Amino acid sequence: MVHELNRVLILATLSFLVAFGSAPILIRFLVKKKLGKNIRASAEAPVYAKLHANKAGTPTMGGVLVWGTVLGLILGVNLLSRLVPTWQNLDFLSRKETLLPLGALIASALVGLVDDVFNIKHKGAHGGGLRKRHRLTIYALIATVGALWFYFKLDWSVLHVPFFGNYQIDGWIVPFFMLVIIATGFTVNETDGLDGLAGGILLTSFAAYAVIAFMLGRYDLAVFCAVIIGALMAFLWFNIYPAKFFMGDTGAMPLGVTLGVIAMLTNYALLLPLIGIVLIIEAVSVLLQWTCRSLFKHKLFISSPLHHHLEAKGWAEPNIVMRFWIISIVAAAVGVSVFLLERG
Repeated sequence: MVHELNRVLILATLSFLVAFGSAPILIRFLVKKKLGKNIRASAEAPVYAKLHANKAGTPTMGGVLVWGTVLGLILGVNLLSRLVPTWQNLDFLSRKETLLPLGALIASALVGLVDDVFNIKHKGAHGGGLRKRHRLTIYALIATVGALWFYFKLDWSVLHVPFFGNYQIDGWIVPFFMLVIIATGFTVNETDGLDGLAGGILLTSFAAYAVIAFMLGRYDLAVFCAVIIGALMAFLWFNIYPAKFFMGDTGAMPLGVTLGVIAMLTNYALLLPLIGIVLIIEAVSVLLQWTCRSLFKHKLFISSPLHHHLEAKGWAEPNIVMRFWIISIVAAAVGVSVFLLERG
């Protein structure tokens, strides 16, 4: 176990160093190519446009830093382990634990990249990229492929309910898997709206599942989480207020989807609403806003998600982010505590 913990720490540190060293290069490239954020037209979202007008043109697609680092490390370490025997102990590419989340990460990252390009080029819904329904459809497609792999290739048909045990649900695991992936992808996408907000919340969520995976003996999965954490820490160095670049959909979309896949692979997906409670609150605020506007022609919030409502109420952006981070840290700690209590 000491060796496995050392592997987690080494690769998390390596991931941070690679991402930290690559970030300035990526930022310069994004600035040079004028790949900046397009703020939605005021007619579509007047409150949001007013609050974030000064952020127009800030480089986006910063999520490439995270998933690019993860992809480079997992393939690079695997290749080195084949060439240099001493690297074999660090290899964490495995069919059983990390191939599925890696595939989900890259597939959804490419879709998010297209969405970001649409936003920059003023294409798509009101010139702001893909519509929410189109994103949900894409989430569903990726989730379907992942669910089928999960069920048929990994032969997974058991759902664990904390404190109640395992339940054989056979093929019902497929729609449940899809629900988790779609919901997690959607919630992270909605939360990504302030400097450092989504990155910090994802950091605590992945950290919680790294601990859970490690305690379950799923060491490759724990290392995979650790590599994401290392890259996220480097990303946040440049993304905290005032952000040098934004995560973009090429970061929010794949990291949300991957978090859901990892939750499923630990079989503790039912802890995800607790660990990611800020994500849930943000998404619920969007759904409540949409429901009130559709049924009652009245807005519940000044703007949604909730972080934009708090902005409109006069809260400083760093204050919102720091307080949401604190809630997320506490929720992740409680989630891990529940896991440990349930394990006895």
